[in-house]
Amino acid sequence: MSSPYRAIFSAPASRGFSAAGLLGRMPLAMMGIGIVTMISQLTGRYGLAGGLSATVALSAAAIGPQISRLVDRHGQRKVLRPATLAALAAVTGLLLATKFGLPDWTLFAFAACVGAVPSIGSMIRARWAALYRDTPRMLHTAYSFESVIDEVCFIFGPIVSIGLSTAWFPEAGPLLAGVFLAAGVFWLTSQRSTEPVPHSREHHSGGSALRSVGLRVLVGTFVATGAIFGAIDVVTVAFAEAHGHKGLASLVLAVYALGSCVAGAVFGLLHFGGRPARRWLAGVCAMGVSMIPLQLVGNLPFLAVALFFAGLCIAPTMITTMALVEQHVPRAKLTEGMTWVSTGLAVGVALGSSSAGWVIDAAGADAGYVVPGAAGAVAVAVGFLGYRRLNRPAPQRGGTDDHGSQGTLGKDKGHRHTRQRDVA
Repeated sequence: MSSPYRAIFSAPASRGFSAAGLLGRMPLAMMGIGIVTMISQLTGRYGLAGGLSATVALSAAAIGPQISRLVDRHGQRKVLRPATLAALAAVTGLLLATKFGLPDWTLFAFAACVGAVPSIGSMIRARWAALYRDTPRMLHTAYSFESVIDEVCFIFGPIVSIGLSTAWFPEAGPLLAGVFLAAGVFWLTSQRSTEPVPHSREHHSGGSALRSVGLRVLVGTFVATGAIFGAIDVVTVAFAEAHGHKGLASLVLAVYALGSCVAGAVFGLLHFGGRPARRWLAGVCAMGVSMIPLQLVGNLPFLAVALFFAGLCIAPTMITTMALVEQHVPRAKLTEGMTWVSTGLAVGVALGSSSAGWVIDAAGADAGYVVPGAAGAVAVAVGFLGYRRLNRPAPQRGGTDDHGSQGTLGKDKGHRHTRQRDVA
């Protein structure tokens, strides 16, 4: 591991919470595709499978920010454990309802409750922020490392989930995802020394973190970005099937994630000066431009190369986005703010996958890449429209809104001092 990455793990217990985060995030890449594989194998109904997967994604988008708001107020341990138990109960109900052929409405009811799965990535990034918010370079490297971990999950998670469900038994993929979730969350929440200090009710009187104009710009842009991701997944499978090699679709998508993984690892080694808004806009524009070659692909090797280069834009943009959230959202609502970005992505994925499916049915797989191309253009447009908002000096972030009081900021510094002493 290169020295900047070794440096971030010099903090006590940092290896432990990051490893727990890896386990806890695997369900993000395994659950949806595991449900699709399970339902399609047991019932042969791809429409039902896709509907349940979309229900899980949308319920997570609705419930996730509320869970994160409670985490900011009451702490990770008090909120994550009961939320995880509720999600695990829903997963168990879904598996049993599928196994015993219960009515479809029961499947959708359980799928809607699976959305109680907490945003583990946001919890881990909040811990890094608590450790290194006064050391921007270290925090940049930490966010870069976590983006690499995200991509590792998306490279291996679907392969493991699909492989187990097809080679072992249909319910194996979602079942293992639930095991990973339980192990990751309970391991993470047992590590109290690095848990961010919860903020009192008074710190939250200003309402949702979405009151921040900067956060609304980021979320809006990432709805379009999520549409890129969702559309590419669906169109790539259809494109591979149309060219007689459907089994290669997972490998081509893994190359897409690999490009992001490589870019994130390199990005974390670099040091940037100035405000991150300009880098963020450049990343969004690069993502939009990278969709152009996809309109010209004629075979799978060309597609894999095009997706690899498109993937190079993802992780740096995500890393810079989290840095902007950390700047523009009050500290008392940081976890919620990070989760709203993930929510925007989830909503976008649902929109992109459904739109791509409609275009494929109407005009064929080759035309499907028009959808991520259009989503990329929308992301660029929103980015330019909101750039001035993001490029403004970041407000003081100690209070409940974009203009937190100096007194509250002083209290936060005292909390950080106490927490650092506990870590030491």
